[in-house]
Amino acid sequence: MTEPTEETTGRDPEAVSRFVEGFAAQLVEAGMQRMPARIFAALLASDAGTLTSAELGEQLKVSPAAVSGGVRYLAQQHMVAREREPGSRRERYRVHSDQWYEALTSREAVLKRWEAALGEGVTSLGADTPAGRRMSETLAFFEFIDGEIAAMMERWRVHREERFG
Repeated sequence: MTEPTEETTGRDPEAVSRFVEGFAAQLVEAGMQRMPARIFAALLASDAGTLTSAELGEQLKVSPAAVSGGVRYLAQQHMVAREREPGSRRERYRVHSDQWYEALTSREAVLKRWEAALGEGVTSLGADTPAGRRMSETLAFFEFIDGEIAAMMERWRVHREERFG
């Protein structure tokens, strides 16, 4: 499957490149590493939502090793998936239409681990000590956030279905 070109989409490749680099810069500012941010933005901007390593390297003017490292990070964050091309050894990298949902819900496991660690901290430090009270408040914050994220994700599923079918 070949990615549509500017000839078939009518897009200005320079405008697309400016978007990719601009959005990637916003992701970097928010804490994402630069190469994964560029790869993610390029995948997001592709009509198919999927590109090969060679296509990403050509579009972003980077080496295959840079693409590989960036994709590995994005896959670990549940922001992209690797797919084999049928009948080929080549891999394609896909950004899902629900990538933000997947990325956010994958954080739930992290929050649960933090909650467990903070609970141990409260027990170890003593709930009545200044450090224990601070730890307890931090634990309550993460428990609150965890519940809010779950409720928000459910509202998102309903909203998405109503809006996009």
